[in-house]
Amino acid sequence: MMNRIERKGQNFIGYEYKELSTDSPLFSLLIDCYQHFGWELDDTVFRSSTGNRVELKRNRRIINKAELTRLQRKFEANIASLEELEKAKTMKATIAALTIGIVGTAFMAGSVFAVTADSPRIILSILLAIPAFIGWLSPYFIYKRITADQIKQLTPVIEETYDTIYLVCEKGAKLLHK
Repeated sequence: MMNRIERKGQNFIGYEYKELSTDSPLFSLLIDCYQHFGWELDDTVFRSSTGNRVELKRNRRIINKAELTRLQRKFEANIASLEELEKAKTMKATIAALTIGIVGTAFMAGSVFAVTADSPRIILSILLAIPAFIGWLSPYFIYKRITADQIKQLTPVIEETYDTIYLVCEKGAKLLHK
C-alpha cells in the first residue's frame, strides 16, 4: 500500500493505494466488494492472459477506517476460503484419477516386460494388460463421479461463504454511509 497526496482545489486529500492483481475468476466480485470498504477504482482494469490488475484508492481519513479494515480482512479471508473450496471440488478427483492411471501404467509396463522377456510369457502379459487397460480407461469416469460428489457436498458450504461475504460487504457499506 502506498500513500499519495492529491490536490483538489485548496484541500489536500491523502489517499492510500492498493493494487489488486489476480487471475481468479472472482476478480469482478473483488472489485465490486472492495468498494464497500471505502476503496474506489483509481485506474482502468488491466486484463491479460496472465491475470487482471487494478489499482484502488481510499481516503486515509475515512470515517470508521479501523472497522472497515477489520471487515475487509474478514472479507479477504472469506475470499481465500472460497477459492480453496473451488479448488477442492476437483482436487480429490484429480488425485484419484492420476493414481489409477499410474497404477494402470505400471501394469502395462509389467505386461510389456512379460512379453519381451527372453522366454515370452504371453498369458502373464495378457493378465497384466487387462488391469492396465482398466487403469487407463476408468480415470475419466472416476474423475467425473468424484467431482460430482464433491460439488454436491461443497455447494452448500460455498453458498454459505458467499452469504458471509455479502453480509460483510453490507456491513461495510452501512459504515461508509453513516
